Amino acid sequence: MTTSNNDRIYLGYSDSELASSLYARFFKPDMAPLPAHVREAIAVGLQTVDLMPPIESAPDLQGAGYWPVETGVTISPDHAVRVFVLTHMPGVTPVMWDWWFAWHGSEAQRYKLWHPRAHMHAAWADGRADLNEYIGRTSRVVEYVGNQRLNLGIRFVHPASLGLDEARLTRDGEVAICARGSMAGTPMETGWLIHHVRPVSGGSEMRSRFWLAGSNIRPRGMPGPVGALLGRVAAKLAPLTSNMAVELLVHCAQEMNHLAGILPELYATFGPGKKR
Repeated sequence: MTTSNNDRIYLGYSDSELASSLYARFFKPDMAPLPAHVREAIAVGLQTVDLMPPIESAPDLQGAGYWPVETGVTISPDHAVRVFVLTHMPGVTPVMWDWWFAWHGSEAQRYKLWHPRAHMHAAWADGRADLNEYIGRTSRVVEYVGNQRLNLGIRFVHPASLGLDEARLTRDGEVAICARGSMAGTPMETGWLIHHVRPVSGGSEMRSRFWLAGSNIRPRGMPGPVGALLGRVAAKLAPLTSNMAVELLVHCAQEMNHLAGILPELYATFGPGKKR
């Protein structure tokens, strides 16, 4: 276990947690190597921006097939970063991920299962726990991306707010987890994320999309021209680098592959109708 000076926020499970926690048997600090397609994306580096569409193309995720780049990073002319990651998940269903996003945010111990080498703390901003919903709520998390410790707010929104057809998602047995991200303690929302999970033969696949910085930055609650102007100023003050984009790609690939390996048993043990 690695600890910080703050007794409440630390990496890993304490000895007492390993001995008594309901979740201890699912805490697996050894993580598998990155999949080959992720390693290839890292080697390629920045992709042509035209191959990685902007947030306005989010509804196209519901189309058949794949985008030109499913795993990679780019930086657009407005200095926005786009990070896409494809995760293959044998034995996992989309509904498991929908459950997970409501369940994990109530306790740091649950959040740490997702990425045992980077996740430190999670709590709902509204102070409520063990509800069966996450949309309309904000998760406050502390985690490492690369070697940078971040305090983040993840405000979950309805897929329809990004143009996705929610009735079609339900019909096709798919889930789209959509959210607006921010740095905790600031008025600026800094990006968008979507984790689109669709069933495939033998399980599911997750198509993660992050659109960050640049024109994605807005003051919270200010979508108009004034908000856009303030967002442009903020974007110039805190640009993201290609190295940061790659670190996020690695982080996402690690956490999604790791959790996919334990999610079916977690769902069977703690899912709807089970204890906690």
